Amino acid sequence: MDHSRAALWSRQIIFGLWKTPLVTLSEARGPEGIRIYAIGDIHGCLSLLEKLLQKIDEDKARSKPGDWRIIFLGDYVDRGPDSKGVNDHLIALQATDPRYIMLAGNHDVEFLAFLNKPSLDGVFVNSGGNATARSYGVKLNRSKLKTEGDLEQLCQKLVAAVPPSHVQFLEGLQRAVSYGDYFFCHAGVRPGVPLDRQDPEDLLWMRAPFLESLMPLEKVVVHGHTISTKPEERINRIGIDTGAYRTGRLTALVIDGDQKTFLSSKP
Repeated sequence: MDHSRAALWSRQIIFGLWKTPLVTLSEARGPEGIRIYAIGDIHGCLSLLEKLLQKIDEDKARSKPGDWRIIFLGDYVDRGPDSKGVNDHLIALQATDPRYIMLAGNHDVEFLAFLNKPSLDGVFVNSGGNATARSYGVKLNRSKLKTEGDLEQLCQKLVAAVPPSHVQFLEGLQRAVSYGDYFFCHAGVRPGVPLDRQDPEDLLWMRAPFLESLMPLEKVVVHGHTISTKPEERINRIGIDTGAYRTGRLTALVIDGDQKTFLSSKP
């Protein structure tokens, strides 16, 4: 959506012409009878994911919610030590229960893009893809990629090393999902644009102006993508990317009715 249309929506909000009710964080509620767990950016940190899922299992066993969903906010690959292991684990979870819901992150999409059409300019080569390649048994050294032939050779090795099930998993990731008064996506949304009209690219890449906005939305947005030392709660959003690959802290938001708490892979 272009900026003129976004500006129009902003004016409609300001002058009360937008008919959809807006929700602030203090008003937001989860879906009736369903506890939601949303997990931030994993980035290849399989051991942290396993610790956090154990805490979630313990939480469910202790309080026995009527129903539940576990939503993963994307960025499963790059930076951390075991992207392959993370993908294996998520695929196994997805096969056991459809209540495990996996969303796409920009790093996941860029990994797929590299496998389909390798580039020296993309996120995969320049922002943590060496760790992903290593987890699949392939060496990626950016400084040694001098020619198109070098790049194509690397891509061929990766295509051979990445199981088809992993490609299918990444291709099938949703961009967003909504429960109760909450909207879940990887990066954020464009303020002033209705949630059902968001550009899928914005859902993967958005920072400003979303992070700077205090504009209430139709739902509170739960997102990752932008690292903070602890979960960020604002009038219109909750950010839960706590930089697992460099802090050792993978975070989950827990939503149960009007209650919001957090779980962490750290004690």
